[in-house]
Amino acid sequence: MAADLQGKYQKLAQEYSKLRAQNQVLKKGVVDEQANSAALKEQLKMKEQSLRKLQQEMDSLTFRNQQLAKRVELLQEELTAMEAKGKKNKKSSDSPPQLRQDQQNVFDEDLQKKIEENERLHMQFFEADEQHKQIETELRKRLAVLERETSEHQAVVNSLTQKYTETVEKLQNDKAKLEVKSQALEREAKDCRLRTEECQEQLKTLHTDLSSKLADCTGIIQEKIPFNDTKCCHLSGLNVLPHNRRRQLKARDIAGQALAFLQDLVASLLNFHTYMEQRVQIFPIDSAIDTISPLNQKFSQHLHENAVYVRPLEEGMIHLFESITEDTVTILETAVQLKEFSDHLTSYTCFLNKILPYQLKSLEEECESSTCTSALMSKNMELHKDFKQMTVMFKKVQTYISLLALPSTRPEVLPPSNFSAVFTQLAAAFHGLHDVMKDLSKHYSQKSTLEQELPTATEKLRTTNECILSSVVALTSVTGKIATYFSNNLDFFTASASSGTKEGVRALNPLTAECMLQYKKKAASFVKSLKKPCPESVPYKEALANRRILLSSTESREGLAQQVLQSQEKITKLEQEKEHWMLEAQLAKIKLEKENQRIADLESQLQGALSGQTVLSDVTLELIPSGSKTVDRREDPATGELRDTVRSASLIGMVTFSNAETSDESLEGLIKNHYMGRIAELTTQLQIADSKSVHFYAECRALVKRLNLAEKSREVLTENLKLANQNISRLQDELSTTKRSYEDQLSMMSDHLCSMNETLSKQKEEIDTLKMSAKGTVKKNKSR
Repeated sequence: MAADLQGKYQKLAQEYSKLRAQNQVLKKGVVDEQANSAALKEQLKMKEQSLRKLQQEMDSLTFRNQQLAKRVELLQEELTAMEAKGKKNKKSSDSPPQLRQDQQNVFDEDLQKKIEENERLHMQFFEADEQHKQIETELRKRLAVLERETSEHQAVVNSLTQKYTETVEKLQNDKAKLEVKSQALEREAKDCRLRTEECQEQLKTLHTDLSSKLADCTGIIQEKIPFNDTKCCHLSGLNVLPHNRRRQLKARDIAGQALAFLQDLVASLLNFHTYMEQRVQIFPIDSAIDTISPLNQKFSQHLHENAVYVRPLEEGMIHLFESITEDTVTILETAVQLKEFSDHLTSYTCFLNKILPYQLKSLEEECESSTCTSALMSKNMELHKDFKQMTVMFKKVQTYISLLALPSTRPEVLPPSNFSAVFTQLAAAFHGLHDVMKDLSKHYSQKSTLEQELPTATEKLRTTNECILSSVVALTSVTGKIATYFSNNLDFFTASASSGTKEGVRALNPLTAECMLQYKKKAASFVKSLKKPCPESVPYKEALANRRILLSSTESREGLAQQVLQSQEKITKLEQEKEHWMLEAQLAKIKLEKENQRIADLESQLQGALSGQTVLSDVTLELIPSGSKTVDRREDPATGELRDTVRSASLIGMVTFSNAETSDESLEGLIKNHYMGRIAELTTQLQIADSKSVHFYAECRALVKRLNLAEKSREVLTENLKLANQNISRLQDELSTTKRSYEDQLSMMSDHLCSMNETLSKQKEEIDTLKMSAKGTVKKNKSR
């Protein structure tokens, strides 16, 4: 019986969860309907405004109609008056009847046009009024329906809020229970603190006992042991390092493998940063179409500098590989080139820390774009975490490598006993980097597939995503290879990390190791030189003869060299003098040409002066066109001499000359003044004409602009009208669909409530039967 009740209770819980889910849907629907009702109210206000505008237009049309009616009445009165006058003056008038008939036809046509226009305006106003009334009634009906539905939804919401208050009360009770549990846990924590204090006191007593025992043991060792090989650390540091050629060959082979892996890593990092820069340039905004955000511009600039930080890693590893040879002894104290590689890796990690905020902000900017979906946003957040983890893991690798580079510069900072622990942690860091790169590859592949489904995704974005994904996959494979390589060779690294000194002996000084290696090379070269055979010596007499020949040849060669220098100096001086005299000759030639030209000009001026007195009057008259000049001969009243006046009807005006003896300068000044005055007049007229033309052109341009603006405004208004009609139809469809959905949901809720009532009634019946059976059993027991 208890199992049946538990099953029924589970069914009720499931139905309750379903009702809660439907409650959320109904709540959302209520909110949507409220928004729709607000939008419909705004549309109703707009329609009322349009109705007021139509009423104003109707009033203006009625006023205009009244004016036209009055005008028609006046015209009719004038027509009747004209007809009456025509009848009276029919006999006396001399005007033909055809003229009166034409005037009558003109008046009739004008009246007919006014009547037709009035009828057309009445029809338009009636149709607009009917249409507005119909729209107003429809909107009022829709508003009433929506208000009724909102009231119903509000009742549902109130019932749901009541249920939620009950759940809140339950949660508050749970909170009180949890607070009681937390107080009990605090009491347990206090007890644990007391126990830890007791343990610390016991630890102090043990430490004092062990220190006293250690002092006794050290005293015994100093008294009983006569000789200690590792007593002086400074002298033990000068021990000659053991040279193992096989170990050196293996170290060079392992360094070659590390160089190959690092070259692949450098190539993958270069591709990754370069393709990320290309992606920033084209998404979410293409730089070829529009300007990208300042954040992405700065991020692109930093990514453009990736080669400066990535390529030195390869160079440092090459130098480290070249330093490991067969003749050297390679340990951490002698690996001086490891510090250079560590510095380059430190600069690269600083570069990653510098670009990390820009990377994260760029992902957030992609999430804020309108094309970003919820799934794409979740993938961006996952990449957000992956980029952080990638930077952290690179920082961890750089930290352990910098620790391994310390023995070659500061051996006292890192003792040899910690070398194996550092190598182990470095291998774990490489494995962690490989895991992060796998997550990054997986998440970015999912992101690229989602972006390919976007309607705004271009072919350039797809190819860039493929390139970035290939570089990330390459990074994943390279980091996996490095992690496995380090794990496989971890024993060799930990075994050959130091010079094999025992515990208590000071580590090897890097300068001492370098000196020992130099001395070893010198000793090897000395041994090789001892093994070489001695060259054959030259006889003494032959050597003296060769020396004399050598001295004579050197003396003669020095004399010839001095002669060559002197001859070269003379040649340079002669070339300079040659250039100087060539320039002088060119200047003299130019001066001669100028003098010849000046003499020719003077001769021509002299000839003109001699012939100018006789031909002056003819020359001045030839300046005026022959077809537009007249000559008047008059007597001068002052002197009694005859003067010739030349009048011109052309644009140059009128010029007066006298055939008296005048100087050339006065005639030239007169002609010049006349022409200058005429030119000034013509320029003023030209300026006035230009200003008028510019003004007219500006007015034309303004009119054209106004016409274009009017056409554009007309097009915009027509488009707005179309959009408004489309919105009205869309809202009607949405209203019908929402109404149907709400009716379906209400029917489903009513069915669920009926089923719940039935189940409750069945449960009550079962409980009643159980009570009856329990009473019967109790009675039977009492009777027994």
